[in-house]
Amino acid sequence: MIGYLRVNPSDPCALPRVIKKDIKPLDDDAIRRFLDVVQGHRFELLYLVTLFTGLRKGEVLGLAWDRVDFDKGTLLIDRQLQRAKDETGKRRYSLVSLKNDRWRRITPADFVMELLRRQRSRQAEWRLRAGPAWEDSGLVFTDELGKHLSPYTVYNNYKRLVALIGWPDARVHDLRHSYAVAAIKSGDDIKTVQGNLGHATAAFTLDVYGHVTDQMKRDSAERMQKFIKSVSGQ
Repeated sequence: MIGYLRVNPSDPCALPRVIKKDIKPLDDDAIRRFLDVVQGHRFELLYLVTLFTGLRKGEVLGLAWDRVDFDKGTLLIDRQLQRAKDETGKRRYSLVSLKNDRWRRITPADFVMELLRRQRSRQAEWRLRAGPAWEDSGLVFTDELGKHLSPYTVYNNYKRLVALIGWPDARVHDLRHSYAVAAIKSGDDIKTVQGNLGHATAAFTLDVYGHVTDQMKRDSAERMQKFIKSVSGQ
């Protein structure tokens, strides 16, 4: 300590207030309507896998077949599709590691694994049709020539679908929020939800989705109140 400064010049500074963005998951009715309008859509399987796993857009677009274990019913999430500058300075899409290299292995519902089997069969048909033009990217979700999908195309198609169900402001990321809320309401503990979503801590998961657990506590109190009345005769 040299002692040139007697006080910290940053002490009078007021830190900006952190304003949390409200999450807007699809409610149960919206999910039912979304399942109806997405049937037969080009990206139906992609959107449903996203909705029922909570994967980020880059993660689902970067999911590769060698990360899918049908025997064990698991998915290894360790890469994502992102647009970044290459060695020449051009911005290109490529597979990169997750933030802080926090890979995770999830065990989705059997329904999700069946969706992936359907995607594998559909992709096999595309490969036969494309012949030599097929690009073997190894990705689960591709176009009809095996190339990675454009995130912008996925986004634009999603926006058209959610407009049909009366949720024009819904984002693709809201499918992830919808999964998290559904998982908590279904009884998953916060630690499990944290692991499936890839959050750094359970505290962060609680901070984002605490309103869901608060509602569950109120519901629990109401159930206990009914029980008390039934045993006390009141």
